[in-house]
This record gives sequence, structure tokens and C-alpha cells, in this order.
Amino acid sequence: MSQRLSAEMADWGQFAKKNLPMLAVLVVIVVAVVFVLADRWRRGAFVFGVATLLAAVFRLTMPSERVGLLAVRSRAFDVGALVAVGGAIVWLAVSIDPLGTD
Repeated sequence: MSQRLSAEMADWGQFAKKNLPMLAVLVVIVVAVVFVLADRWRRGAFVFGVATLLAAVFRLTMPSERVGLLAVRSRAFDVGALVAVGGAIVWLAVSIDPLGTD
């Protein structure tokens, strides 16, 4: 039983190590969801856009074998799409008039 548990932990460790950039992005997305659930939707949208830009930085600077699930298509396409979407989300979150809200 302990060998099986040890093997499962080793498998999880390898998965986490290979997908560390994706896990980091997911942590930032969870923070964004917490903001949205706390009625801070503009801050949540901003943090979500930052998470998308963070994914673009990881995809641009790390080799394809190291970024794990962030590698979907070619590097140029992935980075371009992530920057476009992340930039649009951040711009919208910053440009919306707060009207007395946060």
C-alpha cells in the first residue's frame, strides 16, 4: 500500500513540476474568481486579464516542453492570442467607469 501511495505522489510531483506555469496561472485565476464572488467584479476582471498576460509571458519565455498545458498551438499564435485577449480584458476593466463602486 505504501509503495502505491509513494508512486502516486511521485506521479503527482512530476505532473506539478511539468505544469508549474499552468498551476501558477490557475492560482491567479482563483484569486480573480474570489474577487468576483466578493462583488469586486472590476478587480476580478483586471486580475483575470493579468492571469492571461502571465500565461503569455510563460509561453513566450519558456520552452514548449516546460509550459505544459499552456502550449496549444505554435508559440507565436499562443502568445499573440493570449496578449490580445489579456490586453483587451485589462483595458476593459480599467476603462469602465466605476460609478461609485470598486
